[in-house]
Amino acid sequence: MSDQSYQPTLSQLRAFVAVAEHRHFGTAAARLKVSQPTLSQALASLEQGLGVQLVERSTRKVLVTTAGNQLLGRARATLEAADGFVTEASGLGSTLAGPLRLGLIPTVAPYVLPALLPAIAAEYPDVVPFIVEDQTERLLASLRSGAIEAAVVALPTEENGLVEIPVYTEDFVLVVPPAHDLAGRTGLALNVLAGQPMLLLDDGHCLRDQTLDLCRSVDSAPMSSDTRATSLATVVQCVAGGLGVTLVPRSAVHVETGRGALGIGEFADPKPGRTMGLVHRASSARGDEYRAIANLISRIGARVAGPNQPA
Repeated sequence: MSDQSYQPTLSQLRAFVAVAEHRHFGTAAARLKVSQPTLSQALASLEQGLGVQLVERSTRKVLVTTAGNQLLGRARATLEAADGFVTEASGLGSTLAGPLRLGLIPTVAPYVLPALLPAIAAEYPDVVPFIVEDQTERLLASLRSGAIEAAVVALPTEENGLVEIPVYTEDFVLVVPPAHDLAGRTGLALNVLAGQPMLLLDDGHCLRDQTLDLCRSVDSAPMSSDTRATSLATVVQCVAGGLGVTLVPRSAVHVETGRGALGIGEFADPKPGRTMGLVHRASSARGDEYRAIANLISRIGARVAGPNQPA
């Protein structure tokens, strides 16, 4: 039975949450930037103080107990409240301050970050950004767990408990080998995708799902291919090598087509595309700060995405 007067420390709660999320002591210690013995001692002290086993340890795996799962949400909420308290206190008298753990999907990060990070440094010098690049599903999981504070993903997410702030829209461009019949063409109808050897990103990338949805809208299933890629850069280079065609967001065209000989095809209006947004937890007290960052991303997105305007 726990001592009702016992008060866990934030370090103990962070140790518990990190181990519960990563199910690995080494990974959890690395995330918190502490030694593994320090992490283990913090978790053990928390369990002893509560009189409850939170985690089952073995040489092969880490399991969160039933009691641990029941208390995990409370621990996360406590840490979020404490972080919000410190952030609000550090930001008093200034516009934005403190750490900002921001997630971005791989089809956005390389094209927006070169402008975004200098802009944050110039406009909000007291903000310390930490960047996490990952697929949408994992970013949303990190957002729910508190591992990150906001994420730039394609909208809508259809997730409860999140605030979605549209930041910019961009159209898709057809990228083909330079000698392809569609190279240099404009006003293309979507049905030109029928029968094309469409190269796709690997499972889990939202651009893959968006491309498949467009193909289905014109009753055109992409031709099967054994080519698999986890980055847009690799897909585009496969196109340059004559392995197929692909769809590329407008913001990525300048960077990716500058790496090799490629042809471009432009679709007719209304052009297929996507809406990007910044999402954060509805429970966060930093909503005004995230909206300020969203406004900054909106201005940058309008530039890198070409003729389209911010959403």
